[in-house]
Amino acid sequence: MKSQSSTPILDALVECCDKETIHFDVPGHKGGKGLAYFDTILREKGLRLDINSAKPVDLLNNPSGVIKQAQALAAETFNADHCFFMVGGTTAAVHAMIMSTCKPGEKIIVPRNSHESVIKGLVLSGAVPIYVQPGISKRLGITNGVSMADIKEAINRNRDARAVLLMNPTYYGATSNISEIVRLAHSRGMVVLVDEAHGTHFGFHKDMPMSAMDAGADMSAVSMHKTGGSLTQSSMLLVKNGIVDSRSVMTTVQLMMTTSSSYLLLASLDAARKNLATMGDELVGRALELARDARNRINSIKGLYAFGGELINGDDIFGFDETKLGICVSGIGLSGFEVYDLLREKYNIQVELADGSNILAIVSLGDTRSDIDALVAALEDIIASHSGGKRQIEQPILINPYVVISPREAFYSPKRTVRLEDAEGEVSGESLMLYPHGIPIFAIGERITRDMIDYIKFLKKQSAVLVGTEDPGIEHIKILGM
Repeated sequence: MKSQSSTPILDALVECCDKETIHFDVPGHKGGKGLAYFDTILREKGLRLDINSAKPVDLLNNPSGVIKQAQALAAETFNADHCFFMVGGTTAAVHAMIMSTCKPGEKIIVPRNSHESVIKGLVLSGAVPIYVQPGISKRLGITNGVSMADIKEAINRNRDARAVLLMNPTYYGATSNISEIVRLAHSRGMVVLVDEAHGTHFGFHKDMPMSAMDAGADMSAVSMHKTGGSLTQSSMLLVKNGIVDSRSVMTTVQLMMTTSSSYLLLASLDAARKNLATMGDELVGRALELARDARNRINSIKGLYAFGGELINGDDIFGFDETKLGICVSGIGLSGFEVYDLLREKYNIQVELADGSNILAIVSLGDTRSDIDALVAALEDIIASHSGGKRQIEQPILINPYVVISPREAFYSPKRTVRLEDAEGEVSGESLMLYPHGIPIFAIGERITRDMIDYIKFLKKQSAVLVGTEDPGIEHIKILGM
């Protein structure tokens, strides 16, 4: 135990800053470079900007002044009818979308590669998931968007479903045919919700995929901090008039809201919106140009494959966000986890995530040409130092699980603890995610399979970060039953 005179978190943050790490992860402002106006104000005013609610700065829980004005400007910028600023991350926005739409026991059609926030939203709302298996890129070992045929089948089999939830895009940049799915769902009276955590910049450049609001979705949860430039944990919930009652949504948002909202987060949302509204095409275009240059240069390195728009197939990869720089490394004898660690420990480059075969670098508003040069040079050096021939990493892609009971019912059911190795065939009493990306390997209420157990063991050997279970070492897990 450290002494009371120590500050472990602050010390770690200062050390990270002093290293001057090159960031290809989130937040998208990349140390303030992508939001220079706000960065300057923060440097000048500092903690004096961290104030409590007062009349001149309005109140997030019942905005009538400057916050209401800022939210209206954001709604206009993102082609929405209403915007709610969120200071509990996009997780809170996702929870609010689901809870304001689905009552306990109502069905919601969901891609199985949805973020853990969706599962937690199901626990809170009591909604029952109808999972749709996403498309699979077997060469890369990753999941894509959902196909139109699979969504149509799910809708036809569940005509009583209340809503359809989509991702736009997936972590690696794939999008579904969102406008057609919206049209079909609306024709059946279903609400369309979109987890647009990584698609804030959609709609600001002609070469970006279509945004949820432009596609006519009823609500979308947008992580402004990921690719829009605001401070971490700041987000927005966008709403279109129509099937959804914005007043009901506001009531649910207030249920999820802290009564002590951070004005630093709110101000960063305001500044990031201004940035995109006034310079969005230029800023996103520059990020796109850098990503394309990096992709071309990386693809000239033997053994590496930086995948992109060539994957578009008009179905489960209907569109592709080229600022998501996914790089398959299985051709050089290293796993994605190993390359991730090398980049961080030897070259001081932080990428967003890794899996068995790939790494993901996110190029956003604050990146520069020198950042791209450093990434390419580091990859060239890794090839020269570590390439040992092709070694395909065995990375299973899990098919749709069997949902035994709803997440909410499972959450409140009696549970007991067993060894992971003995959990095959049992119903999970907790969820387990690889982080990032936060997509459950198994979610609460699902049947645990041998493939899931083997995948967890593989991830542990790769020193991957696993979260969600009571046992941090994942030697034991909770299952349903006494």
